[in-house]
Amino acid sequence: MNGNKLDFLKDKRVLLVDDESELLDMIESILQDEGFFSICKVTTQMEALEKCRIYKPEIAILDVMLPDGDGFSLFKEIRKTMDFPVLFLTAKDQPEDLFTGLGLGADDYIVKPFLPRELILRLYAILRRCYKTDDSLIALNGCTIDIGKAEVNNNGVISPLTAKELGILTTLYKAGNRIVTIDSLCNSVWGDNRYGYENSLMAHIRRIREKIEEDPSSPSLLVTIKGLGYKLNV
Repeated sequence: MNGNKLDFLKDKRVLLVDDESELLDMIESILQDEGFFSICKVTTQMEALEKCRIYKPEIAILDVMLPDGDGFSLFKEIRKTMDFPVLFLTAKDQPEDLFTGLGLGADDYIVKPFLPRELILRLYAILRRCYKTDDSLIALNGCTIDIGKAEVNNNGVISPLTAKELGILTTLYKAGNRIVTIDSLCNSVWGDNRYGYENSLMAHIRRIREKIEEDPSSPSLLVTIKGLGYKLNV
């Protein structure tokens, strides 16, 4: 797995719903070994609905067979007020159950018994799809840059990015923690007409720091490499 791109997914709050306590403990252990740490376990539909209100999960693994109902009914109740991704986990492998779960809008369906790696891979696939882990979403220390929306979320503060700021950040991110020279940055953003834009680049860098840095006057994310250029610490 590419740890750098998946690390922020492991912060997601995971809700586990199954009437088998031993299986819950096993799944929790599998997730913890992978690096997930925010996990809530319940054994009934009633508990699950209560935890949804309090815990506010970002993904759920639901068993179809529950002592006070079934996972399909629980899914419908959840969808009335919340819209986080759901993976159905069940011993039932009849095609109609698969069609029912996916037909309701579930994100995936896995049948017991399962291999731990299969569960993890399916979980990552859902999280990547729902929470964007490709280059359209850049996770930095304390903030997230959404390339698709052209905005920065810095500890809850949303700041829009101009086209030039977006171009600079994308170029720096694709360099993968390597230094990008001033000439390369100008070429990437202004193209063949890059000459004479060094001062403009510095102004854009300053505005970007105001949006992504905790302390723009002492940057730790977008840093200047004296005499060479800039580097984005990702």
